[in-house]
Amino acid sequence: MNKNYQRFAPLLLRLVIGYGSMAHGWVKLSRGPAGFERLLVYTHTPFAHLLSWIVPFVEVLGGLAILIGLFLRAAAVPLIITMLTAMFTVQMRYGFSSVNTTGLTSSGPLFGPPGFEINLLYIAGLLSLMITGAGALSIDSLRSH
Repeated sequence: MNKNYQRFAPLLLRLVIGYGSMAHGWVKLSRGPAGFERLLVYTHTPFAHLLSWIVPFVEVLGGLAILIGLFLRAAAVPLIITMLTAMFTVQMRYGFSSVNTTGLTSSGPLFGPPGFEINLLYIAGLLSLMITGAGALSIDSLRSH
């Protein structure tokens, strides 16, 4: 494969991971941190009130940094910590699959809680980006020239 194209490969990961992280954080902020705080309290997460504000901003701002390729390696670390925390406190008990079909109705399938598959995919993508760097079409790339 032409090495000129390989420097664009991280862009695909950055677009999906960045947008996905921002979308998850925005949902938490737009619904109000109180609902997310209840989830944190339910899972016995310490400092639930503080984290109900910090985590959505980590997801939105960290996702934006990943999306545009700005300080990618530094932005990836808190996102990985967020994914690991969610995986071990919430998703692990539901198994691996992120799509748990629990039944079928006349209006379509019923889905149960998601497993930890998505968390692992985000973590693997973020680790890959940390190894390869942000690649072409990134602010990190522009800063290095």
